[in-house]
Amino acid sequence: MATTNKRLVILFSGNGGNMENIIHKLHHKEFVVNGNTMKIDIVACVSNNKEAFGIQRAKNLNIDCLIVPHKDFATREDFETTLIEKITPLKPDLIVLAGFMRILSPLFVSVFKSINIHPSLLPKFKGANAIQESFDSSDREVGVSVHWVNEELDSGAMIMQAKRIRDMDEDFEYFSSKIHELEYELYPQAILKALN
Repeated sequence: MATTNKRLVILFSGNGGNMENIIHKLHHKEFVVNGNTMKIDIVACVSNNKEAFGIQRAKNLNIDCLIVPHKDFATREDFETTLIEKITPLKPDLIVLAGFMRILSPLFVSVFKSINIHPSLLPKFKGANAIQESFDSSDREVGVSVHWVNEELDSGAMIMQAKRIRDMDEDFEYFSSKIHELEYELYPQAILKALN
């Protein structure tokens, strides 16, 4: 059976925990999905924040890390045009957003297939404060979502979700650690599904 090589580029802005987890679970590994064998290569990571701790994580894992600080550009279009120019030669099959704290415009989304993970059960609690808002809510069922990226914040078609029933006595630290565990479990599975 022929093996197809799939090339991923990961975009991140901060700590890089999800990025590192994806690299450990997928990079240079082969998977059979629906009878198709694919080998995953993470060809680069890209950060828009030159202070991001994830840059060191990528280096420690011998993954090329490109730094394109959005603050160096006058407009979002200028930033994304440069991002596209840097990523295009890498020929990615999929862009994986892992804590990338910029909303991508149609300019970028029309060029690359991109997915994102979000720490709530979308469509609930869109935006940057999802974990806090989910924690503050009265919802017992909480979780994470992986979706296709479109030009509207946290609104693309759903790929997969993972859920848990929380104890309403949990403190925020425990709650957020459980959300991150779900992310680490779900995202690699959702990437394989998206690639297939």
